[in-house]
Parts: sequence; structure tokens; C-alpha cells
Amino acid sequence: MPTYTLNINGEEREVDASQDTPLLWVLRDHLNLLGTKYACGIAQCGSCTVHLDGSAIRSCTFPVSAVRDAEITTIEGLSENGDHPVQQAWLEHDVSQCGYCQAGQIMTAAALLNQNADPSDQEIQSAMNGILCRCGTYLRINKAIKTAAKNS
Repeated sequence: MPTYTLNINGEEREVDASQDTPLLWVLRDHLNLLGTKYACGIAQCGSCTVHLDGSAIRSCTFPVSAVRDAEITTIEGLSENGDHPVQQAWLEHDVSQCGYCQAGQIMTAAALLNQNADPSDQEIQSAMNGILCRCGTYLRINKAIKTAAKNS
């Protein structure tokens, strides 16, 4: 089994994993980073979203062998104290209900704001499309992203 040296949340971590092991399972099972959630397993719901060099990816289908020298950021690494503008806006707008999709929602929103500091409603909808929230807090999510954009 190959050994991979991964840059996760600014720290180098070594893992022994099969090359086709999804990044999600490396994070959860090998490194005990449990904030990234498993839901659908086919990259359709977005609960497993992490950043790869700042871009949002679905970690449930992304093989560890494809990471290479990229920097991975998980919800645990987004901010030290939960004070990222998106996390603060989530609290301000009382977005979270069951909380299951929240890490994926937050990571997707943060990646959007890294690429576009002042997204339009259409751009927010496009970026967040496909991140499923079973509780239906989509209106609050959109408001929170707008607030985070103002506070970034």
C-alpha cells in the first residue's frame, strides 16, 4: 500500500492508503477529521466538500492518489476559532438545522467567496446548486453568503 504525504489544513500528514481510496475516507478513517461528512457517496449532495488548492471538490469520489502536492482544507482548517466570515454569517442567520450538510455548504460558500468577493444572487445559486439541504434552509444560506461577502 502506498504512503502519501498530504498537506491538510497547513500541516503535512502521512497516510498509508490504496491509491483509489477516496479522500473522504482518508480524512475520516485515517486522520480522524470527522467534520467532512459522508452522505451520498457519488458526489451528488455536496456534504463531503473540501478545498483542494482553494477550489471546492467532492471528496467522496476524489481518489487520494489525485491529490499530489495540492493543499487540502477541511472544515476544521477553515478557521481556528470558527470565526471565518461564512461561519459567522451562518450563526447570524441561524442557518443550521440538522447540521449534516453544513460543512459542505460552508466550504462551498467559502470557495465561492475566495473566487468572487461580491457574487450576484445568480452566481450564489449556481455555486451552491447541488449542495443538498434536507431541512430546506436555502433562503437563509443565500442570505448568509451575502452577509459573509459584505464582512469579508
